[in-house]
Amino acid sequence: MTHLYLIRHGIAAERELYETDEERPLTKEGDRKTRKVAEKLLELNLKFDIVLSSPLVRARQTADILKSVGLTDRVEEFPPLAPEGEINFWLDWYRNWSQTLGETLALVGHEPDLGNWAEVLIWGDVRGGLIVKKAGVIGISLPETGSLVGNSQLFWLSPPKFLLS
Repeated sequence: MTHLYLIRHGIAAERELYETDEERPLTKEGDRKTRKVAEKLLELNLKFDIVLSSPLVRARQTADILKSVGLTDRVEEFPPLAPEGEINFWLDWYRNWSQTLGETLALVGHEPDLGNWAEVLIWGDVRGGLIVKKAGVIGISLPETGSLVGNSQLFWLSPPKFLLS
């Protein structure tokens, strides 16, 4: 069974300070908290075969933090993780990747998309109930056979405050 972790980027700079949303970096506080969350995940013996990241600066910085603390050796940008990205592109990517016998992967992205993707995987549709806080984590077990949509299981939903203590 594959374990998928959906991780929201850390606290980012205010929108009005940057020309475009894509350019907003993590704040110092966002970097610090994200690093602490990543270190806690490592303490919990998590390792990711791969981390896919939204191409936006704050998400890429979050993915790079995951790599820097030793949670993965491999980070790749994945454009469908940008805001309003389509889960079907990831489902196609996953079908190919799952043949490599990888067992654990992380996606670093944005809200409400990560919550929506989780709901599609778990319930088959978007219900607007799952929210991923900044630097928060959702863990989903993906089935070995059949469709992932509506057949995956939630096993972890954690805001960052539970990982920062």
